[in-house]
Formats: sequence, C-alpha cells, structure tokens
Amino acid sequence: MHNPAKRLILTISMVLLVAACRQAPSPPTNQSSERDALVGAWTSQIHFSSGALAEVEDLEFMYVYNAGGTMTESSNYDGAPPVPPAYGGWKRVGHNQFETRYAFYATKAPGAFADIAKGGGWLPAGHGLLTESIKLSDDGKSYTSTITYAAFDRTGKPIDGGGQGTGVGARMGF
Repeated sequence: MHNPAKRLILTISMVLLVAACRQAPSPPTNQSSERDALVGAWTSQIHFSSGALAEVEDLEFMYVYNAGGTMTESSNYDGAPPVPPAYGGWKRVGHNQFETRYAFYATKAPGAFADIAKGGGWLPAGHGLLTESIKLSDDGKSYTSTITYAAFDRTGKPIDGGGQGTGVGARMGF
C-alpha cells in the first residue's frame, strides 16, 4: 500500500475501531457514584425512644450494604435472646438519602432448662421488621438516621414492642 491517502484512511479507521471497542475507564476505587455511596461496612449507635428496645442504652448495629441493593445487619444483642442477623434491601431516595428495610427472626426462651435437654431450646417466636431512613454526610463517612421497629408474632400479626428511634453511623475502614 503505497498510496498515502489509503494509508491515512486505514490508520484513522483502526484508531476509531480500537477506541470504540475499548471499555470506559472505571472510577477510582476510593470514589463511588452517588447511587453506590452507601456500599460498604458501617457501624451505628441506635437509640430507641419508644417500644421494647427503648430500655437498651448501648445498642449497636453493624451493616454491610452491597452493590445492587441488598444488605445485612447484626447487633451487639444478637445473642440475647439468640437471633440470626437481619437481611434486607436498600435504595437511594434522594441526594445523599437512602432507605433500608430489613427483617430478622425472633426467638423465645425455653420454659425450663430441661426443655433444652429435650431438644427444645430457643424456638421461633415471630419476626421483626426495621425501616431506616438515612441521611449520608457530604464526605460519605458518616450518617444520621431515623428508624422504625415493628414486631410480629409467628402468624405475622403485629404485636406490642415496636418503636421509633434514631441512629448515628460511621463507615468502617482501615
């Protein structure tokens, strides 16, 4: 190919082809889009002003918010009575504002120690549902929240014990 015009057209075509097939660069790992600003691990101090949890003065939650909208929560009281972590979802509802909804299973204490020996133990007692509205700080390292707890029996009927509270969270990191 000795024709300079053909060589120039071929070169431009190759450059455009390579550019079109190339993936867009990813944002740096220390930055995230506003949509994913909540993704990661968090700790929070929760204070309920009403309901069964209002008596607990040192309630702490740990959360993991996953890309795609799922989340897991565990508290420093998961062992009293024994309950598994809570699972749920989260979504962005405004600039630096998010809503989470997560549920956990509740258990009831055995009637007597002999019940544990018979294989009874901590049996299902219903479930709890937490809904939290989060306002993320501008630097993305902390948040404030309001939280609602609703309690349900084994049949799904609402029971006493639910309440309202507030939270203050901080991003976990190195």
